[in-house]
Amino acid sequence: MKRTDPNRNSADAAPPIPRLDEAALFLDLDGTLIEFAPIPDAVIIDAGLPSLLRQLDAALDGAVAVLSGRPLATIDVLLQLPHLPGAGQHGAGLRHADGQVASVAIDTEALDSVRAMLADTSARTSGIYVEDKGTSLAFHYRQAPSAEPHARELAAVALRLAGGGFELLDGNCVVELKSAQVDKGRALAALMMQPPFVGRRPWMLGDDLTDEPAFAMAQALGGTGVIVGPRRESVARTGLADVRAARTWLTRIAARQDGNGGAV
Repeated sequence: MKRTDPNRNSADAAPPIPRLDEAALFLDLDGTLIEFAPIPDAVIIDAGLPSLLRQLDAALDGAVAVLSGRPLATIDVLLQLPHLPGAGQHGAGLRHADGQVASVAIDTEALDSVRAMLADTSARTSGIYVEDKGTSLAFHYRQAPSAEPHARELAAVALRLAGGGFELLDGNCVVELKSAQVDKGRALAALMMQPPFVGRRPWMLGDDLTDEPAFAMAQALGGTGVIVGPRRESVARTGLADVRAARTWLTRIAARQDGNGGAV
């Protein structure tokens, strides 16, 4: 990916602790708040994460949202925080702070031909895990990195079968077939138009190419993108080394402390 922000600072620079009365937090899940697992269903949520998110939610007066490629229902099962605003499947489902969920109209029947194709292939036994999210299909190859070329071939065939209105999205050891109508940047922008986010500066934490639209949108709205994990070309202006560093930074926000232990 080419650098699209010529004024971007090195993402090796750690982000400062934002003012609680000015900030809105938008958080990716896998690779940002939790470690990756061989398959999505195998992730481990430690007991401290929901507690931390509740603390952040209180500290920022509700201006905290999770933006994930996972469905909202799955996010709720993992975090046990069904009141938390957020976007599932890159914005196909958007839950506002008042609990209302808006869904983008997606032609899921267009994916039936893809499902039929997959049923006739060895995709599920060749190191590729196909995750059917209802409105999208993800081709994971984390268990067998050597299967990446085959995963990409399958995804390309799937895109042709699905037809117009869909696109392929690269992620961390995954290629996803999703609606072209949604991305995390548009989800972030939609949430920023409503209380308690409106008027605040968005901070987007994410680790993946799927988070780039949200980094760009956050910065276009006067906020900051924070890339988590190994450095790569990104529009994000700051970075954190890994999931542990991201959790530590968020804990400092919840505790209203700066790096010297003083109150913000």
